Amino acid sequence: MLRDPNSGARPLQAVIDTQVVMDWLVFRDARVSTLAAAVNHGQLRWIGQPAMLDELHHVLARGVAAAFEPDLVWIEDHFARLCHMVEAASPPAVRLICRDPDDQKFIDLAISQGAQWLFSRDRAVLALAKRARAQGLVIMSPDSWRLPAVAEPGPQA
Repeated sequence: MLRDPNSGARPLQAVIDTQVVMDWLVFRDARVSTLAAAVNHGQLRWIGQPAMLDELHHVLARGVAAAFEPDLVWIEDHFARLCHMVEAASPPAVRLICRDPDDQKFIDLAISQGAQWLFSRDRAVLALAKRARAQGLVIMSPDSWRLPAVAEPGPQA
């Protein structure tokens, strides 16, 4: 797994909100293919909490997702293999408050776990991007994301 070049041994990690997970695992949207490949190849650590999986189950059972007839076994397998579940953490000391209380869990997890990215398409979450940067968190849509290049170590003297 790649490490954050700015913080020593910390792994590159991200929180992925439900809509982006749906784009990836249900709709197989090409706009998330770079992100999906980085997670699948262990280059990016996807972190989540049980409440996030519960929300995904709820969304899969209704509306467009249910009509799409998602492959629940395939989705569950990917979530179980690729999402590193962490216990509920205390809210971070500096808390960014989201207009949508349902999205607060994503923001709190990303900040409390020192994630480099929070991927979302939700306007209420994206509205916090500027303030999140001050906490070392990049909130963005996954469409234009690229894994940062890590400098190779030079020859040993």
